Parts: sequence; structure tokens; C-alpha cells
Amino acid sequence: MAKTTTAGVPFKTRNDIPAETRSAVDAMLNEMLATLTDLHSQTKHAHWNVKGTHFFSLHKAFDEFAEVFEDHIDTLAERITALGGVAHGTVRMAAGSTKLDEFPADTFDGVAVARAVADRYATAANAFRHNIDTADEHDDKDTADLLTDISRDLDKSLWFLEAFLTDGTKAAS
Repeated sequence: MAKTTTAGVPFKTRNDIPAETRSAVDAMLNEMLATLTDLHSQTKHAHWNVKGTHFFSLHKAFDEFAEVFEDHIDTLAERITALGGVAHGTVRMAAGSTKLDEFPADTFDGVAVARAVADRYATAANAFRHNIDTADEHDDKDTADLLTDISRDLDKSLWFLEAFLTDGTKAAS
């Protein structure tokens, strides 16, 4: 499937951010929208399909993680449109631009599911952190702030997942 692209920002705005900056930020934000939409979808997939001894706690945790990102998805899409762009927010559009690997279809065991979800949260968090710098390079502090907020929630969810996955021993230095 081909990636969804945005050719500039098609709508006029009174926002004083230069059009070149808005175009660059628009493309990056649409990629982050795709990644977060995919992460939400994969988290719900994990929520619905997890099995085993840790079912109840993971089922509940995955649902809570997904809920946090619903608001972030909406805020990202609204930022894109506020800058004069078009939010490419369908599932099929997201599939063409996400940074995430597909969720392993035959993974149901609680620990294996948590590991797969943690891998995807780490990938998303790294992408958001990288793009905070990109927004700063374009002097778009509002977008950098938005990405920072999302990054914090990704890191928090990743922390919970990693705490679940650890055996409680300290890592070697």
C-alpha cells in the first residue's frame, strides 16, 4: 500500500508560522498521527486477545493505555488542521505511514503480548522524542510541546510494561 502524502498545507490560515515550516511539520505530524493510531489499534488488539495467567491485569492495563492515546490522537489531528493541513487519520492511511511493525498475529500468551506491546511503545516513544527536536528545529514550540506531552505518556506506559516484564533483579552496569 502506498504511503499517504501531503503536498504542502492546502488551507489558508492566519497562523503566522511560515508555510514552509507548516508543510514540514504537517508531514511529520501526519506520520506521528499514523504511528499513534496504529499503536492504539495494536494496543486494543492486545487487550482483546491476551490469554493466560496474567489475563485480567493485562486486559485491563491495555485498555487503560489505549484510552490515554485516544485524546492524543485527536489533539494531533487538530494540530495538523490548525496549521492548514489535512489529517490523514483513517486506519488504512495509518497503515501506510506508521513507524511500527505489525503485531505478531499468533501471539496470545500474556508475557509475550506484553513484550510485543512494549516493543511498539518503545518504537513510538523514540519516534516522538526524535520529532520533538524536529519541531524545535522548525521553531514550532507548540508542536514540540504537544509531542513532549505524548512522549511522557508513552514513556509512562512503557515503564509499566517493563516493570511487568522484569524479574526484579538489577541490570548489570
